[in-house]
Amino acid sequence: MRLRRGMLAATTGLLLAVTGCTSFSESADEASASGSAAPSSPAEPEAAPITWTDCDAQITDLIAGTPGSERDLAFECGRTEVPIDHDEPEGETLPLFLVRAELAGQTDRIGSLLVNPGGPGGSGADAALGLALSMPEDVLRRFDLVGFDPRGVGLSTPVECIPAELKDEQVAAEPRPTTQAQLDEVLALTDRAAEACADEYGDALGTFNTVDTARDMDLLRESLGDEQLTYLGYSYGTTLGSTYAELFPENVRALVLDAAVDPDADEQADAEASAAGLEAGFDAFAANCTGLVSGCPLGGDPRTFLNDLLTQAAGAPVPSTRPGETRQATPGVVMTAVLSAMYDPSSWPQLSQSLATARNANDSAGLFTLADSYSGRLEDGSYTNLFDANVAINCADTPEDETYSEEEVLALAQDWSARYPLFGAGSATSLYTCSVWDAPRTPLPERDAEGSAPILVVGNTGDPVTPLPGAEDMAEDLTAASLLVWQGQGHTAYPKTDCVTAAVNAYLIDLTVPQDGLTCPA
Repeated sequence: MRLRRGMLAATTGLLLAVTGCTSFSESADEASASGSAAPSSPAEPEAAPITWTDCDAQITDLIAGTPGSERDLAFECGRTEVPIDHDEPEGETLPLFLVRAELAGQTDRIGSLLVNPGGPGGSGADAALGLALSMPEDVLRRFDLVGFDPRGVGLSTPVECIPAELKDEQVAAEPRPTTQAQLDEVLALTDRAAEACADEYGDALGTFNTVDTARDMDLLRESLGDEQLTYLGYSYGTTLGSTYAELFPENVRALVLDAAVDPDADEQADAEASAAGLEAGFDAFAANCTGLVSGCPLGGDPRTFLNDLLTQAAGAPVPSTRPGETRQATPGVVMTAVLSAMYDPSSWPQLSQSLATARNANDSAGLFTLADSYSGRLEDGSYTNLFDANVAINCADTPEDETYSEEEVLALAQDWSARYPLFGAGSATSLYTCSVWDAPRTPLPERDAEGSAPILVVGNTGDPVTPLPGAEDMAEDLTAASLLVWQGQGHTAYPKTDCVTAAVNAYLIDLTVPQDGLTCPA
């Protein structure tokens, strides 16, 4: 499965230690049974109040020692209710979890800045913690930073239906299936996950869609006391933000859509673009490694080194020296670690050293650290619900007629494997996921956000996850959008470089929109 993680905070899973999860209401099955058609005009339920509790002491203890934790921040945790079905505002509700961070000494407060880190399935509450520690203080002095876990995610009625053992099998599975036997094994795992979720939730799986989450956001805006929404969304968060702008254009104050998902690409085009982008991302990683003055741990040809390690791991999975670890690194684990590091160049040294240690010292501990970070696996062997929410939301958003047979997937896997040797076959198999997903669908609307305030779309020339053409398409589709380009590597741009940071800050605070097409150097 393909995660567009965006800016998942290093604190992923941290808030699980602060408060418990809420189980999903059984009444959602009945409430969502009629939600399989394209979205109708949004209903207008009343916004429920947010119940805030002081969780400052717990969060301060948990982030102690993290860069940025010396900031004078105060944290609150919140709960509110939203309709399961927004077209039935008097019907059953589900709770959402929020975190609010406030910097001491706020002056000329503008309102709340709502954030979403991507995925889908990333915790907005965790992201609020990470951004509170890293975002420019100029912004924090003007806004309360608010992160919410979308419906089905984290601590907001989490979707939990894929057993941890099955997730372990999915991570360990063949990452480049090009034979019928390999594909059968991989797709059988997809079938098992789909069956488990259908058995657990039935039609309620359709509840976890982006259109209803966008409607939730408008209720949150009202509950927070903001006349208009100020929003920062990464990766999948750009899909959520642009959907909000389409449904509620008059309620937009400022939207920053960073690492935009292409709104014009169908599932196949999106999957191929992902394979091509990740392939280019690995080439950038390899060039960086071989250009090191200290020498590259992978030698002069990192791609060959990786292929040799994959062959080695296929014959004899690599054990780990991590205390208590019983897993061994298969080619699937190796490629999950590589995929994890493609999101952020700051992880590249860790990846190169982990690959070298796995092959040269027969120790996969570093690879498991990277792979577990990507999959949401915790130290005790349990998982966050990142995978569950990712597939549930992606498939709830995907039209029912976008299906791919095993034969079509195999043909694409073989074709793309030749063109994108590391990531092509894996991207092709992802097309099967929603073809066997048994739940109502609420397809995303076409989005031009006619009538909204100016919107800022940000893209990277070297983004391996959501390549720049996606940001270009989104900026072109949205009537009032401007495009800001960073000539940098990795997934997402703000606040990683002074030029992008200055432009985004001016937009968020003063509503100063940069010139369309402004390009910031690496």
